[in-house]
Amino acid sequence: MAGLTQERVLEVLKQVKSPDGKSNIVDQDLVADLFVADGRVVFSIKVPAERATELEGLRQAAEKVVGVLPGAETVLVALTAEKQPGSPSTPPPAARKAPPKGAPLPAKQDVPGVKHIIAVASGKGGVGKSTTSANLALALSAMGLKVGLLDADIYGPSIPKLMGATGQPEVTENRTMKPLEAHGIKLMSIGFLVEEDTAMIWRGPMVVSALNQMLREVDWGELDALIVDLPPGTGDVQLTMAQKVPLTGALVVSTPQDLALLDARRGIAMFEKVAIPVLGVVENMSHFICPDCGGTHEIFGHGGAKAEAEKMKVPFLGEVPLTMEIRQQSDTGVPITVSNPDSPIAKAYGVIAAGLWQGVMQPTGDAARSAPKIVVG
Repeated sequence: MAGLTQERVLEVLKQVKSPDGKSNIVDQDLVADLFVADGRVVFSIKVPAERATELEGLRQAAEKVVGVLPGAETVLVALTAEKQPGSPSTPPPAARKAPPKGAPLPAKQDVPGVKHIIAVASGKGGVGKSTTSANLALALSAMGLKVGLLDADIYGPSIPKLMGATGQPEVTENRTMKPLEAHGIKLMSIGFLVEEDTAMIWRGPMVVSALNQMLREVDWGELDALIVDLPPGTGDVQLTMAQKVPLTGALVVSTPQDLALLDARRGIAMFEKVAIPVLGVVENMSHFICPDCGGTHEIFGHGGAKAEAEKMKVPFLGEVPLTMEIRQQSDTGVPITVSNPDSPIAKAYGVIAAGLWQGVMQPTGDAARSAPKIVVG
């Protein structure tokens, strides 16, 4: 019996007919980005952009035929829509059907068992968003809540490292994945599905398709909250989450630096435009605490995120300093809220988590706007 190889995967994929029905997806060179290793199979199928939605069944068929191969433990298939040569970049006005005035928007599909989905976002990279996501998930768990953490950064997944989780998801009989678990938190990340040093050279539609699978084809069980660690920016993933996922709200992370605040402002504006409540703003790296003398240094400035939150009329939930301990514990896979739960920094995350959950429980935001004062250092 042949082992699980790229050749074997391509062989069985010839059973899947191409969109035109005249051949199969392999012979028409529609299979791309094929990755096979350690029981994991990941690939994309190139389809016409205008038919991406209707061809979801083709994706499922490809996933099914590969999933029955001996040794195929995890299969991730995504559609990547490509514009046909000569086709317009946008459909002509006559082809675009606007919904009737006053008509309800399409309903967002719930994630079974998940009560609240909270997106953690930042306008730019390097502000500590993933570290914040991990520690807030753990702080919410310490409050007695059942919490999951989804790493939505396809190009740069950080959650496996931050949470000290390795391995790959088990696949149930109905082809759903079981999330990994670390420190009492259920986890899902593309980092569990591909090798650590694999470069994810994926187009936007494939990223969105992969994210949808990691969100909806996972047996999350019963969760009070699912924290979604978004990639930085305001691109395809953020818009997809806003338009297709019933988000309870979003948390925006920024440093006090003017450049970071400018991007954070864009992130807040994006969520407001798509009617997603901004549950709060967190100022990360608010100041540096010297490990030798204990003195504080405002490397990136201080108080900028709070001022920006007040200006944008969104809750300011608190600030977290930059310390050696946060970095060290993040690198070891044991976040500070687990390794040193009684530390001032862990308590700061706890207060921020409490303010965040208050905003979730009071969606009008009235009480959430009176943010607690946090002093660390």
